[in-house]
Amino acid sequence: MNASRFDKPRLRPSVSAVPDERDSRFIWLFDRAQLSDRAVRVPVELIPVIEMLDGQHTLRDIQLQLMRWSGGSLVPVEWLEGLLQHLENALLLEGEAFRRHFAQLSVRPPACIGVYPAQPRQVREHLRRQFMRTGGPGVDPEQLSRNGTHSSSLRGALIPHIDYHRGGHSYAWAYKELLEHLQADIFVILGTSHYSTRRFTLTRCDFETPLGIVQTDKRYIQHLADAYGDGLFDDEPAHWPEHSIELQVLFLQYCFPDTPFRIVPIAVGSFQDCIEQARLPEEVPDIAQMLAALKIAERESGARIFYISSGDLAHIGPKFGDAQAVDEEWLLHSRQRDQRLLDCLASADRHAFFETLVEEGDQRRICGFPPTYTLMSVLEPTSGRLVHYDQYVASNGFESVSFASLMFYKN
Repeated sequence: MNASRFDKPRLRPSVSAVPDERDSRFIWLFDRAQLSDRAVRVPVELIPVIEMLDGQHTLRDIQLQLMRWSGGSLVPVEWLEGLLQHLENALLLEGEAFRRHFAQLSVRPPACIGVYPAQPRQVREHLRRQFMRTGGPGVDPEQLSRNGTHSSSLRGALIPHIDYHRGGHSYAWAYKELLEHLQADIFVILGTSHYSTRRFTLTRCDFETPLGIVQTDKRYIQHLADAYGDGLFDDEPAHWPEHSIELQVLFLQYCFPDTPFRIVPIAVGSFQDCIEQARLPEEVPDIAQMLAALKIAERESGARIFYISSGDLAHIGPKFGDAQAVDEEWLLHSRQRDQRLLDCLASADRHAFFETLVEEGDQRRICGFPPTYTLMSVLEPTSGRLVHYDQYVASNGFESVSFASLMFYKN
């Protein structure tokens, strides 16, 4: 076996371990992102080896460390290669085999069935109920789709990506506006990235849901890739488990069943370095590069573009690393901080939005910050309008997630 393939082996970021419930001498390694449906059972004494599969250690490093721990002799390199081959076959290891597996696919299958039903008729009824449920706009979306008037100034929106059970009513407020006023050929969906360490990740793959297949705009994506340069497809499989884009695609299919449209799915990673350095994102080279590329792609496409930032607001409570449970006082404080952020967005002032996050150190983990800032920097809206805001709170105070639907206009 060619050991150079495993020069510095690395488990994929979404690989996790759980104890074997039937035999405490073993653990199971599995992919929580569900890019692989295979799990690997390994003895607990191999945990030190697994922990060294971080892309920083060579096989020789692992051999020497094992020898120090055990006080014995070097394990054969062939034995390590066999373990790594097992992990690679299960698609748990980063590398060429994992990339080849996804390179042959042209359609991204649905990953969020369970958040919504699997059958088309049930999906439509499920989404219709989001408009009619408590807290929703209380209108029949199928009537809106027939009677709407259009406005060319509505050009973008911040829409939640929280699951429909907790926040579907907020989606409905946003999509009511789209049904009533929108004309668009291409939806550029800037989704919060949950599975990639890359700043921006593209895919050319079409998106499948129970309501059919939505095509990506290959021409627009090529313009974008040409203008940006290398790197946008390096972690393309991160799109497979990503819900922030899929949950918008399904709503678009439901709301515009007879209108041909295409999508440009972009997973947007962390801007935390900008917060820590108090540095405007557009001053960071790779972000500036993407902003310029998006403007070029829109200009070259000649199409009517609508931008969606698929992101939520605050994430607070023990689930996200906070020491205390969420209580009413904390919720009120978080709501007030959210309002400051939303006022900045409604004023179309992205710099004030950023400065507010820097001021609080992003302690509340505003996951919609990167895609929303990207949207505002590219679109440069003249105004915004909040149409809905809410906070989900777990009954035991373990977590709270806030979210909003806000429309952006450009005159």
